[in-house]
Amino acid sequence: MSEAQTSHSNTTAKAKNWADAKPVLKVDDLRIHYETPKGAVIAVAGISFTLYEGETLGLVGESGCGKSTTAYGILQLIQPPGHIVGGEIGLEGKNLIGLSERDFRRLRWTKLALIPQGAMNSLNPTMKVHEQIADVIVTHEGRQSKEKIKQRILDLFKTVGLPARIYDMFPHELSGGMKQRVCIAMGICLNPTVVIADESTSALDVVVQRVVAQTLLKVKELLGVSMIMIGHDMGLMAQMVDRIAVMYAGKIVEIASVHSLFKEPMHPYSQVLIDSIPSLKEKKPLKITEGITHDPRNPPPGCIFQLRCPHVMDVCRSKEPVMRELKPRQEVACHLYEVDAKGEVKNVAASA
Repeated sequence: MSEAQTSHSNTTAKAKNWADAKPVLKVDDLRIHYETPKGAVIAVAGISFTLYEGETLGLVGESGCGKSTTAYGILQLIQPPGHIVGGEIGLEGKNLIGLSERDFRRLRWTKLALIPQGAMNSLNPTMKVHEQIADVIVTHEGRQSKEKIKQRILDLFKTVGLPARIYDMFPHELSGGMKQRVCIAMGICLNPTVVIADESTSALDVVVQRVVAQTLLKVKELLGVSMIMIGHDMGLMAQMVDRIAVMYAGKIVEIASVHSLFKEPMHPYSQVLIDSIPSLKEKKPLKITEGITHDPRNPPPGCIFQLRCPHVMDVCRSKEPVMRELKPRQEVACHLYEVDAKGEVKNVAASA
C-alpha cells in the first residue's frame, strides 16, 4: 500500500456516514454539450451525485473528462458554444436550472463560490487586491464604511494565512501561492454554503501546493462549508476529501469513500488511477492503459471505457452499465460485477 493510501487513515478513522447527513447540493442527470459544425461534443453525459453538509467530495479524472465543465455547469458559467442540455441542480432543495442570470448572480459568492484554477488569470491585474475583494462584498451587501470593509478583508487574510501588507498590492506583486490564497479569501468572503475548488493546486510547486491545500482544509473546518475539490492528483485527494467521484469521458463511473476507493477500487478505470500513484517504498513498473478515447461527438454504444478496458466483454459493447451500490457507500457502473442470491459481489471476469 502506497503512502497516499495510508495518509488518509486519520480521516477514515472518524469517517462519517454521509447518508445520514443533510444533502446540500444534488446534481441529477446533468448533461452539457459544446456545439461544433461537425456535431455536438458531449462534455458531460448525464452525471448524478449528492454533496452533503460538511462534506468534501473529490471529482477526479484525466484532463478533458468533464470535471471543470461540471463545475462551471453548476455555477451556470458555461459559455457559448457550450450549453446545458438537461438535468437538475438542486441547492438546498431548489432547482437552479432555469434561473435567470439576475437571480443566479445573487447565489454566486453567497451560496455557491468558485476557487478557480488559474489565480493570475482570475484576478484583475489593474486593481489592488483589497479592491477586488471589496467589490464582491459591496456588490452583494451594499456600501459599507471603508474601515469595516478593511477589517473584514484583513480578517480574511488572517484566515487564509496572508500578511496584512498585501492589502495595497497588485496581483503581479504576489507569489503564485499568495495569489491562490487571495482567490480562496474571495471565495469565502460571503460565507457560501458550497465552495468548488477547481484544481486550485495544480499550477503550483509541491511546497506551495501543500500550503494551499492546508489553507483549504483550515477554511473548511472554520466555516463548516461543503466543498467539491476537482483534480487529478490522487495522492492529494487521499489527504483532502471524504468521498471520491471518478469521472471518465463525461460520466461518473465510480463513487466511494476515500478508504474504499484506495483499498479496493472496483471500476477498471479507478484501478488505473490508483496504480498511477508513485510510491517511494514499493518499486513497480508504470502501467499504461492501452487504446484511445472515443470521439466525444459520437460515443460508442455500451460502456464508454470499452476501448481501453482490459476486461471488456461482449455485453460492454452493447449495453450501457448503470450505477449500482455493490458495497456499502460504493457505487460502480460496470458489467464486471454480479450480485448473487446471498448478496455477495462476484467478479465475472475472475470467475470465467
